[in-house]
Amino acid sequence: MNTDTIKYDLDGDGIAMLTIDLPNQSMNVINAELQRDMTALIEKISTDDQIKGAVITSGKASGFMAGADLKGMNFGDADGAAKDSGKSKMGVLFDGVFALNKMLRDLETCGKPVAAAVNGLALGGGLEVVLACHYRVCADNPKIGLGLPEVMVGLMPGAGGTQRLPRLMGVQPALMYLVQGNNMKPQEALGFGVIQELAPADEIVDRAKAWVKANPNGGVQPWDQKKFKFPGGPATPLNPGFGQTFVGGTAMAISKTHGNINGPHAILSAVYEGAQVPMDTAIRIESKYFAKLVADPQAGNMIRSLFVSKQAAEKGARRPEGIEPMPTKKIGMLGAGMMGAGIALVSARAGIEVVLLDTSQESAEKGKAYTEQKLGKRMDKEKLRPILDRITPTTDYADLEGCDFIIEAVFEDRDIKAEVTKKTEAVVGADTIFGSNTSTLPITGLAKAWSKPEKFIGVHFFSPVEKMPLVEIIVGEKTGPEAIAKALDYVQQIKKTPIVVNDSRGFYTSRCFGTYVQEGTAMLGEGITPALIENGGKHMGMPVGPLAVSDEVSIELGYKVMQQTKKDMGDAYKEGPSDTVVEKMMAEGRVGRKGGKGYYDYGDAGKQLWPGLEEAFGAHDRPEQPQVEAVQERLKYRQLVECARCYEEGVLETPQDGDLGAIFGWGFMPYTGGPFSHMDTLGIDHVVRVLDRLAQEHGERFSPPKLLRDMAEKGESFYSRPEAQQAA
Repeated sequence: MNTDTIKYDLDGDGIAMLTIDLPNQSMNVINAELQRDMTALIEKISTDDQIKGAVITSGKASGFMAGADLKGMNFGDADGAAKDSGKSKMGVLFDGVFALNKMLRDLETCGKPVAAAVNGLALGGGLEVVLACHYRVCADNPKIGLGLPEVMVGLMPGAGGTQRLPRLMGVQPALMYLVQGNNMKPQEALGFGVIQELAPADEIVDRAKAWVKANPNGGVQPWDQKKFKFPGGPATPLNPGFGQTFVGGTAMAISKTHGNINGPHAILSAVYEGAQVPMDTAIRIESKYFAKLVADPQAGNMIRSLFVSKQAAEKGARRPEGIEPMPTKKIGMLGAGMMGAGIALVSARAGIEVVLLDTSQESAEKGKAYTEQKLGKRMDKEKLRPILDRITPTTDYADLEGCDFIIEAVFEDRDIKAEVTKKTEAVVGADTIFGSNTSTLPITGLAKAWSKPEKFIGVHFFSPVEKMPLVEIIVGEKTGPEAIAKALDYVQQIKKTPIVVNDSRGFYTSRCFGTYVQEGTAMLGEGITPALIENGGKHMGMPVGPLAVSDEVSIELGYKVMQQTKKDMGDAYKEGPSDTVVEKMMAEGRVGRKGGKGYYDYGDAGKQLWPGLEEAFGAHDRPEQPQVEAVQERLKYRQLVECARCYEEGVLETPQDGDLGAIFGWGFMPYTGGPFSHMDTLGIDHVVRVLDRLAQEHGERFSPPKLLRDMAEKGESFYSRPEAQQAA
């Protein structure tokens, strides 16, 4: 009884072999076809007397199963189905999400022993299939990951994971994995009782079959037996340890998410309630909370941006068509400072030869040493040596000969950049693709120093390079498709997430991220308490407050960028309310963290707000402080309006790039799915009304662009626009 997704075979001992192998997929995922086929085979196992038990494994070398097909996740038109069936919308959603839960419950109650032979990673729904089996054998490979990471995309396990994992390993340790979305290694899973046996990969099926054959009555889960007890103690409020686990777990979740993300709360609730009832009731409780998550726009927004759009970008969604692959073999890295050293690290780690050039041999060697310093902490010398050998520190431009890609990361000074650009072209020739890591200077202007501007492109990394996942590719007025393809292929080689934007001052990420800092400093200048500004930013879901960010990036750098912008724009420059704050901080000699003092002090006592900050900007003299919601509204909407302007001006061509760039570039509230998803969820008409009010109260920087007004009038959303649909 072979199906489209599962190969079926019955051996002489009556053991059914179910090998999951989805066609045209590099990795197994749970989709509608697999669910249909598995449901039919579970029925066959349950009713066919010839079948004494079953083993489930994967036919993919890539692993067991990666979970649900999030891109294809679709519960249909719940509103329409509700009208047809007479049920509520939530009732229809519940039925849709409960189907998978019921299928796995049918598997574990089929009355016959079922073993899983896990040949590779099993994540999300893939691990839930494994947990529903009565015996679990895993390949003994420390690279295999077993986990339930649904919380990372705004969801929760929805096929029994919140109920079976605590019953196997205990409530407290299970919550650590469920709420944080972490994976466990096979040896770890064995210790917790999540799997029962480790074996060489080529023996796992035979070991699983041997268990089924030796345990004809093994088709009953521990939790379906009368004497079952949770590891770690009874799962009831009368057990003090049980109650304390949820008090502590809730506090930890709130401290990490500030209550902004729905998934952790739903997981805690499902585990708490489900642990106190039989399994058949417990899985219905889980599905109830899963349906609530699905009904909320948050999960859909997070899935689209953090999973679907991210994967599409990494697979080359914005790569020009018709150009053969252009992998980078040897890169010339101009500048061995923190950015250049970081780019050298990720390049060499990806197998690319690196010529690391700086003005002195000492600086170049220091740049190479950065790789040894960072990777040496977690990599043995034998693995580190070939990476270091790929980096050649030098001061001689002649060593750049043979490089097929150049990236410069020298000072943010147009004249210095032009000088190194011309010296490089004299060695490698104008046909070589040249990338600038500038964070603010327009690419079109910088490209004038390269005689073939079609070969010039912006490649904007974020610091620290080895940790930050995003690379912003900036297309100048004359940048050609080969340069775009080359840059995207390189980003794929170093395993980063790219977005593609068009040229402008500050491009997209620096420009919009800057508004968060500027609005925070503007409020400081108005006498708003620094702690209120900082905590408002963090509690709304930004990684840190705007003043702390400014210190990290450097107040001095912001000041220099401001001076360069004034010089470039002349009379067209409009002074903002944050400018005077930055100038005063520079006059005080408070340049940021690198100087040991900025908005914060960095001393033996650790990082703390400068005690003189309130007095310096009049917080003591302000008669009344705003509510934190008002502070957060300004910080959020100042970013939203600038993102919308970038879209209107054509800096951004798709909302997908805008959302990815915001989340992975400057940490814009990930639970929203990004600024464009968030504006769609709020409603564009609502966004315009709030911006109009803020513009009246605080100035024209909040004034909504014509694009938003037109969209509000037409009832449009960003993701309903044709360019968004084509990019999906």
